[in-house]
This record gives sequence, C-alpha cells and structure tokens, in this order.
Amino acid sequence: MNQPHSLPTYGRSSSALSATRNKVMRNTYWLLALSLLPTALGAWVGLRTGIAMGLTGGIGLVVFLGGAFAFMFAIEKTKHSATGVAVLLAFTFFMGLMLSRILGMVLGLKNGSDLVMTAFGGTAGVFLVMANLSTIIKRDLSGMGKWLFAGALAILIGGVINVFVGSPAAFAAIATLAILVFSLYLLYDLKRIVDGGETNYIAATLGLYLSLYNIFQSLLALLGIFGGDD
Repeated sequence: MNQPHSLPTYGRSSSALSATRNKVMRNTYWLLALSLLPTALGAWVGLRTGIAMGLTGGIGLVVFLGGAFAFMFAIEKTKHSATGVAVLLAFTFFMGLMLSRILGMVLGLKNGSDLVMTAFGGTAGVFLVMANLSTIIKRDLSGMGKWLFAGALAILIGGVINVFVGSPAAFAAIATLAILVFSLYLLYDLKRIVDGGETNYIAATLGLYLSLYNIFQSLLALLGIFGGDD
C-alpha cells in the first residue's frame, strides 16, 4: 500500500537536490564572471597609479596577506547575505591591485602583452578542462582536500621564505607547484559543487577565484622568467 507513494516522494527529493545544485552552479559561474571586472579594474588602477609597485619585500607581504585574510574572514561572515557579494567583489578589486605589480613587470617586456594573453588563455584552458572533468569523474574526491591544503600551505610558506631569500630558481619551482596544486584545487571545488557538497555560491566563487588567480599569477611569472624578451 505504501510503495506507490514512496517513488514520487523520492523523485521530488532528487529533483529538488538537482535544482539546488544547478542553481548554485549557475550563480557561482555568474558571480565568478562578474568578479573579473573589479579584478581588471584593480589591476588597471594599480598600473596607472603604481600603488603596488612600492609594496616590496616584507611590507608588500604583510599588506597582501593581511588584506587577503581580512577579506576572506569578512566573506565567510557575510556569505549568507547580499553583503557577501559586495565584500567578495571588493576583495577581487584588492587582488587586482596586488596583481598589478607582476603585470607591470611583465608588460615592461617587449612581448609583455603576448605573455599576459598567453597566461590568460592558459588559465581559461585549465578551467575548461577541470570543469569538464568535474562532470565526468564519478569518484568521490573529498579525500584530496587535506593534501591540497597541505600543498597550498607549503606554497605559502615557501613563498614567504623566498621573499627574503630571493632565489629565482626557488621562485620558478614554487610557481610550478602552485599551478599543479591550484589546478587540482579547481577540480576539487568544482566537483564539490557538482556533487552538491557546496551549497553557498559565494563560498564556491571564492574558492574558484583563488585557484584561478593563483594559476594565472604563476603562469604569468613563469612566462615572464622563461619567455620574456628584454
């Protein structure tokens, strides 16, 4: 007697979960695309004013890490309201400002514009590959989280140390590792959205944005080191 009623109930539940997942994915992609605008604006302001060029060594490190972590804390606190969107976009403007320093260095090269476009295209390519893989891979990737966090922490510590050591070889090695780790982080975060593990589109956008930012910055650094024409 009860069996005929259980199937429609399950169907409605499954349909609701699918609708929620699709909504999170759609809102995440829209907000991620929107976040590129303040990033570009921040980079443009940084290039025009040179405000980030003076932030070198320990001072630059403190400003970047202090500002980034303060914004991420604020985003976490406001992610369940419309305020979270505004804070996230302000964060991406700040990250654009910080990005202007390496952009200025690369654009100072003869083929700087080509290198920037190559880095942008490479980052977009990584995103498309990982987005497709996230829908194809059926295996649960949640176990990757702790290893990826450890890798990101190692990159952060290595980067901080190299600010004071100033080794070009170490810088290139860290940038290469960052591309690998954050490409996998991209897949991990996308898979969480696809599987319904992430239901907040602001938090989802933050994760994807940080991965894309680090991939682009690292690609740009490597291209500037090995492909730049003085």
